[in-house]
Amino acid sequence: MGRTRITVTGTPVGEVDLAVVTPHGSRRTAELPLLLAHDGPEYARRAHLLQVLHDAHVAGRLPLMRVALLRPGPRNARYAANPHYAEALTEHVLPRVLTAYRTAGRPTIMGASLGALAALQAEWLRPGTFAGLFLQSGSFFRKRLDGEESFEHWHRVTSFVTQVGRARRRRTDARIAMTCGSAEGNLRNNELMAATLERQGHDVDLGVVPGRHDWPSWHRAFDPHLIDLLALTTLPAPAATRAATPATAPTARGAATEGALPARIALVDRATGP
Repeated sequence: MGRTRITVTGTPVGEVDLAVVTPHGSRRTAELPLLLAHDGPEYARRAHLLQVLHDAHVAGRLPLMRVALLRPGPRNARYAANPHYAEALTEHVLPRVLTAYRTAGRPTIMGASLGALAALQAEWLRPGTFAGLFLQSGSFFRKRLDGEESFEHWHRVTSFVTQVGRARRRRTDARIAMTCGSAEGNLRNNELMAATLERQGHDVDLGVVPGRHDWPSWHRAFDPHLIDLLALTTLPAPAATRAATPATAPTARGAATEGALPARIALVDRATGP
């Protein structure tokens, strides 16, 4: 796969660096699905994300796709429920990538820990931006549950989690897949977030897998959880489904469909910091 480095300037959080990884031989004008990854270089190096996607394609489980590996920069300041970062991502970084590369459908975004929190906030504040969210071990801190008060952005994180919890209806039609290790200290707040999103009518799956708050555990959760999500958000829908779509799909950016999508929480097994 080939990599093209991009620096997006003039965003509300300063310069944002990323690398767009494309299959060899594909042109910028080739219409391919797009996956954005927070902590992208680490996902590629330590969780072997690109190899997993390649193997899934070879096995016929996923189409060819582009991957935008986002560098975090000042990670805590950006990913810890910072609305300015959400604006930078959705109004500056993503438009730059979509202008440079022809993309099939809406992109999917993924992240782990604070990266998962930032992914959820981006779609929450700009609903309709993403087709899918892959949230691993999200730092969905709650004041009555977590003892992370010393974390510098504690109040910002807990305020956003409270905001999500107070919503009375579904915020987005994006499919949401969550994973968390059974030995993680923040398993409970991930279970509560999944239950909250389910109650609001979101299409959400939570997979509790053996492991801890680390890259090997996040890698092991890719199959089937990430691959299944990408298959739903990137592969063409059956003809009967496509025929029914216009009546239920959003008619404008940010519009949500009426009614509740089926929500599922799958506890695969009972596997730690922000």
